[in-house]
Amino acid sequence: MREKRVKRPQLLWLAVPFVLFVVALPFVNRTEPGPGGVPFLLLWFVGATLVTPLAVWLTWRGDHR
Repeated sequence: MREKRVKRPQLLWLAVPFVLFVVALPFVNRTEPGPGGVPFLLLWFVGATLVTPLAVWLTWRGDHR
C-alpha cells in the first residue's frame, strides 16, 4: 500500500542557514573592513548565527500547528 506523503513547506526555513553559511560565502568574502573596522565576513557570520535560531523556531512553530 502506498503511504500518504505529508507536505511540510515550513521545513524550507531550515534552508536559510545553509544559504547564509555556504551558498553566499563567495559573494560576501571581502577584504575591505566593515563598520568599526571589523571584517565584513565576520559580521556576516555573526548575523547568520543570529538568524539561525529564528529559522529553527519558525520551522518548529509551523510544524506544531
